[in-house]
Amino acid sequence: MAGFLDNVQWPACLDLGEKRNTVASVAAGVLFFSGWWVIIDAAVLYPSQEQLNHAFHTCGVFSTIAFFMVNAVSNGQVRGDVYGEGCLGRTGARLWLFLGLMLMFASLIAATWILFGAFVVVPSRLVYPGLSIFFQNLLIFFSTLIYKFGRTEDLWG
Repeated sequence: MAGFLDNVQWPACLDLGEKRNTVASVAAGVLFFSGWWVIIDAAVLYPSQEQLNHAFHTCGVFSTIAFFMVNAVSNGQVRGDVYGEGCLGRTGARLWLFLGLMLMFASLIAATWILFGAFVVVPSRLVYPGLSIFFQNLLIFFSTLIYKFGRTEDLWG
């Protein structure tokens, strides 16, 4: 699935060639940074527990852990193309990737639940802290997908 857009005919101005890995890495880094920037901005603007519950930050922490879990496994390990099988081989790499993606989806679903359950439904609360939690997890989710599946091959291999 790493090259699922390889057969699509892109316009000549979008042909990245050898710079595809660099562009994907920079785009993922900007999205990851933007996600944390949004939540830090909300935490600074709304420091009290009543405005932004500090327990809601766990979604972003688990999303970040999932980012590292998903990107710790190379595409070659998932496909079984590498020479060093490691501890569990291709099955272990696929299981680790699956758990990372499940943790990522769970964080995004939890952030959506927090947005609607704690901020949108209650009319007296401001919506921006809930939106910041949701957009943090959404941006980290997209950065994970771009970094994992937007590259042609591993950066160092």
